[in-house]
Amino acid sequence: MLSNTAIFIASAIYLGLLFALAYWGDRRAEQGRSLLKHPAIYSLSIAVYCTTWTFYGSVGRAASTGLGFLPIYLGPTLTFLLGWFVIGKIVRISRKHRITSIADFVSSRYGKSHVLGGLVSIIAVVGIMPYISIQLKAVWTSYNVISGASQTHPQTLSDDKALYVALLMAAFTILFGTRHIDATEQHEGMVTAIAFESVIKLLAFLSVGIFVCYGMFDGLGDIYARAAANKDLSVLLTMENAEGNWLSLGILAMVVTIFLPRQFQVIVVENTDERHLNHAIWMFPLYLLVINLFVLPIALGGLLYFSEGGVDADIFVLALPLAEGHPWLALFVFIGGLSAATGMVIVAAIALSTMICNDLVMPILLRYFKKYLASRRDMSMLLLTIRRVVIIVIMVLAYLYFRLIGESYALVTIGLVSFAAAAQFAPVILGGIYWKGGTQRGAIAGLLAGFLVWGYTLVLPSFALSDWLPISFVNQGPFGIEMLKPYALFGLVQNDHISHSLFWSMIANIGMYILVSLFDNPSAIERIQATLFVEVDRHAAVNQSVGFWGAQVPVKDLRNLSARYIGREATIKAFHEHALRRDIDEVHWDQAEPVTVRFCERLLAGAIGSASARVLVASVVKGKGASLDEMLEVLDEASHVIEYSHQLEQKSNALVEATSELKEANEQLRALDRLKDEFLAHVAHELRTPLTSIRGFTEILHDNPDLGFAQRQKFLGVMVEESQRLTRLINQVLDLARIESGRETWVISEVEMRDVIIHGVETLHKECEKDGISLNVDLPKYLSLVLGDKDKLTQVMINLISNAQKIYKGKGGVVNISLSDQGDHVCVSVQDFGPGLHEDELDKVFEKFYQAKQVGTGNPTGSGLGLAICQRIIDHLGGKIWVESTYGEGATFYFTVPFSAWALKT
Repeated sequence: MLSNTAIFIASAIYLGLLFALAYWGDRRAEQGRSLLKHPAIYSLSIAVYCTTWTFYGSVGRAASTGLGFLPIYLGPTLTFLLGWFVIGKIVRISRKHRITSIADFVSSRYGKSHVLGGLVSIIAVVGIMPYISIQLKAVWTSYNVISGASQTHPQTLSDDKALYVALLMAAFTILFGTRHIDATEQHEGMVTAIAFESVIKLLAFLSVGIFVCYGMFDGLGDIYARAAANKDLSVLLTMENAEGNWLSLGILAMVVTIFLPRQFQVIVVENTDERHLNHAIWMFPLYLLVINLFVLPIALGGLLYFSEGGVDADIFVLALPLAEGHPWLALFVFIGGLSAATGMVIVAAIALSTMICNDLVMPILLRYFKKYLASRRDMSMLLLTIRRVVIIVIMVLAYLYFRLIGESYALVTIGLVSFAAAAQFAPVILGGIYWKGGTQRGAIAGLLAGFLVWGYTLVLPSFALSDWLPISFVNQGPFGIEMLKPYALFGLVQNDHISHSLFWSMIANIGMYILVSLFDNPSAIERIQATLFVEVDRHAAVNQSVGFWGAQVPVKDLRNLSARYIGREATIKAFHEHALRRDIDEVHWDQAEPVTVRFCERLLAGAIGSASARVLVASVVKGKGASLDEMLEVLDEASHVIEYSHQLEQKSNALVEATSELKEANEQLRALDRLKDEFLAHVAHELRTPLTSIRGFTEILHDNPDLGFAQRQKFLGVMVEESQRLTRLINQVLDLARIESGRETWVISEVEMRDVIIHGVETLHKECEKDGISLNVDLPKYLSLVLGDKDKLTQVMINLISNAQKIYKGKGGVVNISLSDQGDHVCVSVQDFGPGLHEDELDKVFEKFYQAKQVGTGNPTGSGLGLAICQRIIDHLGGKIWVESTYGEGATFYFTVPFSAWALKT
């Protein structure tokens, strides 16, 4: 056993190290050197999923069910390996709409509803309370084990170490997550510390696993052999003793991997780069695999070692090192369990406090305490105070749950109750991102129904089993109605209460959500939000402040409003960057355009939630103009009038148009015949050159079997080059034919132009480097979202860089590539310093099969199809492409692509 002093000093040093690490992470982020740029940090932070349930409870579950602990980890593995596209879509939606929590996500999807956001917050707090309580239980129990203290119930509060643990965790969470208000609600220091905790708990668990297998026994084979020889333990090595609820628990774990508030926080809210998901989809499953390697061996080792019983299987990881006289290993394991507990509590409490503040308290203050809010200059301290108080209340409630109910249950059982609660969010979120028909009232009905059934079938029975309700409620049902027995609802009897509750709650939740939505009439803002969420990859995320159309508000008012909530410095920086992006003269910036009003709303949404931000911005807008419903109603009436007038006009002109169309069609057919002949002639000419070369070299090799090895290799190399040239030419011909015939498939979506340029450069980097060509790239730091086809734009970049490369081949040189913001479009330039172009060539370089004299290709035998394809692609996307050159000084190719609608409004 260890002394209280040693345990306290070790814990204090470790927690102090975590705080220092979090502080360092925040400082690095402020300096623009964020640690979260590394995807490993993001992936490790997701391992906050592994709480004391994993660290202690999995061993306890394996000791009774064998492989029955696995579904809780197979579920998340399948979610990341197979459902990564769902996670990616949620992340994209959240980044575009500045989502701050799972409540904010649901509220924003269904019309920015305060009621819905508050309901989700309440469900989250009530549902996750048991989960937080098991962290307290695990820390309290493990402390008693390692210190040798009695686990009897304390007589007074002052003697209750579990209360001190709860209050210390509350203080630690406040220091971690509520030191300041951030406009993005991202906590980079916290995420860094959580990633470090994930490493510590993994090392601690592996240490005790290796010790048990190779320090107490002669390896895994020895443990399994002894267990197989034991009649009572051999069943744990088969599926015979595993519970028959693998499917339901696996599905439950798949869902809550994303929808537990703490998981949503680290996976979605704290995501700084969607590309990090590409690493997380294999790193997180790998982490789950490694941390579970020794679960069954430790469980079997504990059962073999403590064959007489008397030791709770949940604490085998501590009891085994202590029994063998290794207290310092037990202390390291205790620190690992403390990591698992504090990581979960910190992230969960921060997520819940953000929800309660933004989606429950703030809407109440905005509705009933307007004068009080108006009298305060600095709202950031009020927001921080609300969140700090909420964190303390959450921890006290978790402590009360632990003392009143939690002591009667194992860690895993309590955790599964919270899992079932978090699963209630799945229908409204998954339905919300894939079904436009889901409505606000449908979501409220579904959540309420599922939550009530969950409470009836899991929470109330736990009160009865803890003697807070009559036990007859469980055994006979309320008022003796057996059909309403909570563990056998409507006569459905299942041994597993979690699967039983999940079945009925999901039926109620999904059924009410779909039924009410089908017969509901959604508002205009609901319809807009539904389209933006469901079609996030097709449409630009236009900010939803359409109701501020025609609004007039001084910029000063918007700045003052933002400064009250996110701080003066953050406001000045944000508005300055917005002015730069919109090319606004800040000296004469008096009245805010609607785009700036929308920008201010998005800025506030990152700190206080989308629904509250909308109310606040509306409060300072003067003459805010038409509401959404009014605007849509007017547009609807106008559209009917326009449609009727168009029908009359179309009928009156139909005969004339038909005649003219026939004449034009005949002329177009004749022109197409001429173009077809010209095109085929050029294609035949261009194909003939490489084919002739290949045929000639083939005859030489065939007729000269004694040709030297070096010469033979040289001829083969030339043949390979000509074959590659032939392949490229055929592909270009096919591409151009598809584009000009209208049969090309275009995948139009929001495209990050910086990614397109980087991809093009990376594709040709090695080839250019081999030729001594340096590619200099100048890209802005801010988003450059355009509306286009990513693959086609990448093809344009590769063609232009390749075009510039050819003039330098074998000589070395420089190619400059830049991207700039031109107001309503981006402009990309590719510059070389070769011979350049004659003036009479500038308008001809994009013609099919044009053979330049000194164009950047530097090769008069080139086909000229690459630039022609570039022109067709850019024209189709609504942009322009041209070349500027002074002969003898190089050439610069330019092309523009319009910004996406969302980019124009930010």
